[in-house]
Amino acid sequence: MDFLLNDIHTDLAQTVDDILERAGGIAVARAWADNGDTAPALAVYRQLADAGITGLIVPDEIGGSGAGATEMVVALERVGRAALPGPVSETFAVVPSTLGASSQLDALLSGTPATCALAPVAPRATNPDVATPYLLADGAVFTASHGELLESVDPTRRVAELTAGDRIGDADTTAAADLGALATAAQFLGLGSAMLDMAADYAKSRKQFGREIGSFQAVKHHLADVAIAIEMARPLVHGAAVGLDGQAPEGTDVARDIAAAKVAAGEAAYLASRRGLQVLGAIGYTAEHDLSLYLTKTRALLSAWGTPAYHRARILETL
Repeated sequence: MDFLLNDIHTDLAQTVDDILERAGGIAVARAWADNGDTAPALAVYRQLADAGITGLIVPDEIGGSGAGATEMVVALERVGRAALPGPVSETFAVVPSTLGASSQLDALLSGTPATCALAPVAPRATNPDVATPYLLADGAVFTASHGELLESVDPTRRVAELTAGDRIGDADTTAAADLGALATAAQFLGLGSAMLDMAADYAKSRKQFGREIGSFQAVKHHLADVAIAIEMARPLVHGAAVGLDGQAPEGTDVARDIAAAKVAAGEAAYLASRRGLQVLGAIGYTAEHDLSLYLTKTRALLSAWGTPAYHRARILETL
């Protein structure tokens, strides 16, 4: 079972970074949060689709990239670092795994984002007003229409219940839910790493008592705790992805590994947000600072595709 990434994964991560950097990085989320301007984000979804990122887990014989879950988590960690708004887990992981060869899949792979609902882990769809909504239920995938949009703690994230339309085909909803949890865990790694870098940069520039605050041992310990949490979570995420790709040793409980990855990565990102607030102080509490975009996205995603309690219960059932 090989956890080491190779040059292909490094190049993939760099490709995603380049697309996000050219688009403006965190400015994409800022435009959506402050002005409701979704155009920059939707342009990024199209560019990622053009680069084959949307189709990473789609077999090449039906138009996808024919890669796997390992490549998907590598890409979505980089997407998380930019706090890309919208239905990320749904567009890049859940929906592509359920549509099969269809006109709906063609639209998704062409750059139209998709969202979905799947009770109980995702009872409401994310941003169905800017993405094509699907309902997953009873072992099938349906077209859908959305109801009233509800605000969340994340200013770029609105959710709504869906009503089923036409049946598209069969879907493995258990596997889809696992993909959603794993994709969210990958985003947590990126979100946590970005907040750690933000706090570390501030600690090296902010002075108190004539010294950079990063030179104080208490601040160092805070940031070290975050770094350890992220680095402990990363192999869990990669290991779960390897399991989904069928490369884990026989007898491996991949569902348990995914649950552990979601819990650990979520806790690491949440710790990064709390420590970031402590290090930045008052400026970190303002909506104008970019930390707010990462903090609110992290808080919203903690309950996405299964709450921590839900995934801890899944782990407990296997012991």
